[in-house]
Amino acid sequence: MTAVFSHGRLRLYLLKLLDGGPKHGYELIRLLEDRFLGLYAPSAGTIYPRLQRLEVEGLVSHTAAGGRKVYEITDAGRAELRQRADELATLESDITASVEDLSALAGEIRTEVRGSVRDLKRELREAARQTRQARWAPPSPTTRPPSNGGPRPTAESPLLAEFDQRLAAFTVEVGALVRAGRLTDTQLRTAIRLLDGALDGLRRLLR
Repeated sequence: MTAVFSHGRLRLYLLKLLDGGPKHGYELIRLLEDRFLGLYAPSAGTIYPRLQRLEVEGLVSHTAAGGRKVYEITDAGRAELRQRADELATLESDITASVEDLSALAGEIRTEVRGSVRDLKRELREAARQTRQARWAPPSPTTRPPSNGGPRPTAESPLLAEFDQRLAAFTVEVGALVRAGRLTDTQLRTAIRLLDGALDGLRRLLR
């Protein structure tokens, strides 16, 4: 749960959302996700226990509709909102600031991912260039055979063509994922670690 909702503030915000009309749990989750521009979405395990607690306290009630519980604020819930109007205004301000911070962080991570992608593309192209040079170069009398004992493939090798195809497909797909902006912060950090690992592996291979 995001820090802005610490100390019981999420329950207050749920009352605020329900004050706009009856909603089921997943509607509340989507509204919260929209409020945070998709950068944060509470889990069902975060939302439903709080709704149940609000119901025990008499601040909300629910009815069953289409197999779902639809929650509605009670008069007691509206009275609490009125009593805590100043706190709610502060919470809205804090949410706005939190969204700005999360947006800035997401931008920094995406920039780092793009940089890692560019580095990986350079490494792959350099590996391909060195591979082609080695295959086109005439054999030296003192040149040892490959350590694996196998013959060197020609410049028209199917493996080289496959490498070029994989490199192009990788570049297109990763670029599309990053530009789509649908990766979460956790996914972006994992992507950075994967790219760094791939770069390290290529460097060790080319030593």
